[in-house]
Amino acid sequence: MTNRLSIAFLAGATACLALAATIHAAASPATIDITAQRFAFSPSEVHLKVGQPAVLHLTSADVKHGFFSRPLGVDETIPARQSIDVKIAPTQPGKYTIICDHFCGSGHGNMKMTVVVE
Repeated sequence: MTNRLSIAFLAGATACLALAATIHAAASPATIDITAQRFAFSPSEVHLKVGQPAVLHLTSADVKHGFFSRPLGVDETIPARQSIDVKIAPTQPGKYTIICDHFCGSGHGNMKMTVVVE
């Protein structure tokens, strides 16, 4: 009887741990890699879900760049040849423009990307 009880306990504990790992994985924010380089962001469009947290892993391949969108509440500086992480959890669906708001050369005015929130 003790062996059966021990086996049942271990099976139950294993199931609980598996469920906890699944819940943690589902709650973990997605990470999206974005590279800033004169004079574009790559990718030029990303898709996010309303209320779902995401981490934007921003990397500058060359000089300092900005990453700005007032409606999304994002205003970051990406240091030259470095990376930063930005947490975001959009609350409203829509199509938003991110711009580079740090002058990075003659094509700077056209450096933008789109964030689509569904």
